[in-house]
Amino acid sequence: MSGTLVGILIILAAAALFIALVLRLYNQLVQGRLRVDEGWAQIDVQLKRRHDLIPNLVNAVRDVMGFEQDVLTRVTEARANAVTAGARGTGAAAQAENQLTGALRSLFAVVENYPELKANQNVLALQEQLSTTENQIAFSRQHYNTVVLEYNTAIATFPSLVLARSLGFLPREFFEAEEEAQQVPTVSLR
Repeated sequence: MSGTLVGILIILAAAALFIALVLRLYNQLVQGRLRVDEGWAQIDVQLKRRHDLIPNLVNAVRDVMGFEQDVLTRVTEARANAVTAGARGTGAAAQAENQLTGALRSLFAVVENYPELKANQNVLALQEQLSTTENQIAFSRQHYNTVVLEYNTAIATFPSLVLARSLGFLPREFFEAEEEAQQVPTVSLR
């Protein structure tokens, strides 16, 4: 073999190795982005379930809590805001969900003053479903934030940072709950 041929083979091998490295990094970034999207989809499913339960809860307590209309209105408005907030991004969704959690806390505090609601099986069942959903939201949020951390770390560290921004891989926001919103709203109806 001539020296020129060996040189060409070395250059071709180096180019093939470089292309393989770029493709591997790209695929890892795509997988990370897909894990983040999947994590958000899990949160979204639980938030939709929560949003669907709230009108049922409001309707179940409305007749008994007629003069507490401002509390019910705040819950209804917070729910409506939370339903549309997802389209404005993760930060807006988190803020709206935190407001909804606060409104639900107010509702549960008021519900405790009504003995007839404490005995209402429909209200008890809805409260249990809502509590379960809140736990699932917390779990989904934890999973989402973990995959966002992994993804953001991958696009910010060498060597993938060289390619990430130029290929459109941008950092994602965490889904953060305010400290009081991290606690599941509960009410003892018994």
